[in-house]
Parts: sequence; C-alpha cells; structure tokens
Amino acid sequence: MKRLETTFEKALYASRWLLAPLYFGLSLALVLLGIKFFQEVLHFFPIIFSTTESDMVLVILSLIDMSLVGGLIIMVMLSGYENFVSRIDIDDGEEKLSWLGKLDSGSLKQKVAASIVAISSIHLLQKFMNANEISNDKLMWYVIIHITFVLSAIGMAWVDKMNQH
Repeated sequence: MKRLETTFEKALYASRWLLAPLYFGLSLALVLLGIKFFQEVLHFFPIIFSTTESDMVLVILSLIDMSLVGGLIIMVMLSGYENFVSRIDIDDGEEKLSWLGKLDSGSLKQKVAASIVAISSIHLLQKFMNANEISNDKLMWYVIIHITFVLSAIGMAWVDKMNQH
C-alpha cells in the first residue's frame, strides 16, 4: 500500500509539468501582442502629420496598454513557471531579472491585480477622451467596472496582509 501511495504522490507531483506548455503558450501570446503593437505603429506613421493631438494620445495610450499587457504576460509566465513548475536556472554571467525568484503566488496575484487596474485605467481614459461619442450609460458602466477592479485589488491586498499576520 505504501508503494502505491508513493507512486501516486510522485505522479501527482510530476503533473505540475502539465503547466509548462501553458506558460510557453503565453510566450506565443507575447509574440502576437508584439506583432499587433508594431502593426499599430506602422499604421499610424503615414497619418502622423494629419492627425489630431487627441487621436495621437489615444494611439499612444493604446501602445502603453499593450506594453502593460506584455509586462503582465512576462510576469505571469516567468514567476508562474518558477512558483509552480521548476526554478529557472540562469548562469551567473547572464542577465537576470531582479524580481525573478522573489515573487510568490501572493505577490504575483497582487501585481496582476495592480496591472489590471492600470490597464483598466488606460481604457477608461481612452473612453473619456472619446466621451462625446459614447453614451452616458456606457461611460457609467466603464467607471463601475473600473471601480470594481480597484476594489478587488484593494480587497486582495487586504486579505493577503491579514494572512501574513
């Protein structure tokens, strides 16, 4: 019976490697995001001199939004892999991200929540810059959703703080 239990536990522990393809899939999502980012940049270049300032700001906010999503992908991909699959072994001479190996699942959750709030803020700012084209009902829902993200992030941080004590 002990042998069966040991075999089961080893198989269960090895199943963490089923997450590895998911994290690799996030790296492919990062490539797709990069393609979309540069598509937006190349699309905007021909009209740069004929566009309004507010349209230019909207494009720049969209690019910032994509870069924040890219950073979120990197954070989830690398720290998730390190927390749930295996340590990332980087030679001493190679460049290493300062936060790599320091984010536990609780810190990662807080960083993800903060990133979602930042991304939501950019989307909300974009909506307010086009407020004359959007109905008040929709704007109200955008604000409510954003406040929900903010309150959720605060709530998760509060719960994590309570769990530390």
